[in-house]
Amino acid sequence: MLFMVQMDVIVPHDVDQAAFDDLKAIEKARAEELQRSGKWRHLWRIAGQYANVSIFDVDDAGELHDIMMSLPLFPYMKVQVTALCKHPSALAEL
Repeated sequence: MLFMVQMDVIVPHDVDQAAFDDLKAIEKARAEELQRSGKWRHLWRIAGQYANVSIFDVDDAGELHDIMMSLPLFPYMKVQVTALCKHPSALAEL
């Protein structure tokens, strides 16, 4: 199943910057691992925001949930999930 996920990161004003920088490095490694596995198919930054739009290719909503919960920055995210399916007029294969 394909899911479009928008992740908006909300950084608390009183966050320990060094600890947050460490967390971002761990997040980057996890995102790269998921991309290499094919689960995190696409990752786009939203210009001017600490946010992204991503496409995940997973077995079901439960797997997506587990992946999202595994992201180190998840506690700082506002997440919006949209299930996707192939459009009958689309030329590209999924």
